[in-house]
Amino acid sequence: MNRRDFLRSAAAAAIAAPAFSFSGRLFAAPASSPRFLLVFLRGGYDCNNLLVPYGSDFYYESRPTLAIARPDANNPNSAIALDSHWGLNPVLRDSIYPLWQKRQVAFVPFAGTDDLSRSHFETQDNIESGEPSNQRSDYRSGFMARLSGQMRSVPSIAFTDALPLSFQGGNHDIPNISLRGNTKPVFDERQAGILAGMYKDTSLASAAADGLELRQTVSKELQDEMMKANRGAPNAKNFAAETQRIATMMRDQYRLGFVDVGGWDTHVNQGSVTGGLANNLGNLGKGLAAYADALGDEWNNTVVVVVSEFGRTFRENGNKGTDHGHGTVYWVLGGKVNGGRIAGDQVAINAQSLLQNRDYPVLTNYRDMLGGLLGRTWGLSGSQLQSVFPGSRPRDLQLA
Repeated sequence: MNRRDFLRSAAAAAIAAPAFSFSGRLFAAPASSPRFLLVFLRGGYDCNNLLVPYGSDFYYESRPTLAIARPDANNPNSAIALDSHWGLNPVLRDSIYPLWQKRQVAFVPFAGTDDLSRSHFETQDNIESGEPSNQRSDYRSGFMARLSGQMRSVPSIAFTDALPLSFQGGNHDIPNISLRGNTKPVFDERQAGILAGMYKDTSLASAAADGLELRQTVSKELQDEMMKANRGAPNAKNFAAETQRIATMMRDQYRLGFVDVGGWDTHVNQGSVTGGLANNLGNLGKGLAAYADALGDEWNNTVVVVVSEFGRTFRENGNKGTDHGHGTVYWVLGGKVNGGRIAGDQVAINAQSLLQNRDYPVLTNYRDMLGGLLGRTWGLSGSQLQSVFPGSRPRDLQLA
């Protein structure tokens, strides 16, 4: 092999290989020690079509095309009843629902931050920092780095292309490995040309061309926003394909992990039991179920928390999608999780209970919830939790 061929081969191998970087000392942890994985859904997922408030008439009034039908044994596309008020999107019937039946998953509605900006980037950063949104003192310090610093014998890893803010600012290096896949544009110029050609030499030619151009422009702007909201995170399909690798590393070597999943910014044609959101939820559910299965007995020593920067507007918009909201629903999974229940404070779902007449309110602050959960998982003291989440009031929701 000549030098040029060698360099070309090496470059191709470097592109194909996952990004895996670390320089810190790796620690050995007992096999049965606790494991924690934070799954961050970047883009603000629509929790109302995950955990369906089927007991609310207001839900069905607010979502004429997006609402998921009330539980019906004769309708496989209806919500799966979890209790007398809440149902589960049926795309999770074979993945998350069995974990619910085993009491290994709980949902926490009306959860989130005190950040009302409805900005992807600002709210994502606030969550990852773990500090009060109006009192951030260190913009390069993440709560998982501080948590890792409190437990030096707990090896940590980020399954991300670059080290996320969550793990930045610590006093020891954290490895990261990329799961990112390639993305495709929503619109194909060739297809747009074919559509325009169908109207050539007709009275509609100009209107069709203008309409397609406008749609391409608007769609490009929306796509750019959605891609930026992902911050390079892989989509849910990539996550589902990579959970075996994540589970192997978390089972054998690491105990504190972070992974992000993109594609949740659903302004247009969101769908209900089919479409983009349903596909994402389906792949996410399959990935989490596969993760639980691959961990084997160590699933009993594992807690997984699924969060997103915010929820989405309760009412659907004119594009059959939803816009940036506030309160959302967190998931808590694990072999010994106190699951099979809807946890945390709740309110009746009607127009009067919405925040600013548009969003779920936040009744459970994420810092307080995670503080209580992590404190119980690792037996952290009050002072240690204050180091991780300064100024928080940890709440033990009896989730683990």
